[in-house]
Amino acid sequence: MLKGYILKLYSNRLKPLIDFFTTFILFIILFPAFLALTTILVIANSGSPFFTQVRPGKNEKYFRLIKFRTMNNKKDNEGKLLPDVERLTRIGKFVRSTSIDELPQLFNVLKGDMSLIGPRPLLVKYLDRYTLEQAKRHHVKPGITGWAQVNGRNSISWQKKFEYDVYYVENYDFTFDMKILWLTIKKVFKREGINESNSSTMQEFKGNKTM
Repeated sequence: MLKGYILKLYSNRLKPLIDFFTTFILFIILFPAFLALTTILVIANSGSPFFTQVRPGKNEKYFRLIKFRTMNNKKDNEGKLLPDVERLTRIGKFVRSTSIDELPQLFNVLKGDMSLIGPRPLLVKYLDRYTLEQAKRHHVKPGITGWAQVNGRNSISWQKKFEYDVYYVENYDFTFDMKILWLTIKKVFKREGINESNSSTMQEFKGNKTM
C-alpha cells in the first residue's frame, strides 16, 4: 500500500515537476546550440528546420510532436517523395545519428504533452494495430527517451520494443527513470541503435493482434 502511494505521488506530482524544471534548465543551457542548428537546418532544408506530426500521448490523447527536420522534400518525376535514404541530408544524418533531432521535444515536455522518460510516441495509424498488452504503453506520458531506446531503439524488433515499453509502464519509479537517463547519455555518446542496418528509419509496424 505504501509503495503504491509513493508511486502515485511520484507519477502525479514529482515526475511532472522534475520534467519541467530539468527541461527548462536544459533548454537554457542548450539554447545557443539550438539556435545555431536551427539556422543551419533552414539553409540545408531550403525551408523549415522543424518537422511536426500529430502523435498519440497518454490515454491516446493527440498532441503535435516537434523534431528537427532531417530530410528534404525531394520528389521523383511523378511527384512522389523519394525514399527516406535519398532524402536524408548530410547534416540530417549527423543530427539523427547523435539524436539531436529529438531536442525540440523539450517544448513538448514543457507543455506537458511528454515526459523526459517514457515510451516513444508513435504514429496515430498504429493505434488500432496494438494488442491489449501493447496498448498499455499509452497508460503513461510518452517520453523523449525510454527503456526500449536504451535497449536497442530502432535496431530491435517491434515486438521487443513493445515488451520493453510495457515493462516500463508496469515498473517505473524514480530509480528506474534515473537509470534510463544515465543509459541514454551513454548511448548518445556511443551513437548506438539509431537505425536498422538497411534503412534510415524504423520499418512500419503492421500489427499482430495475438494477445
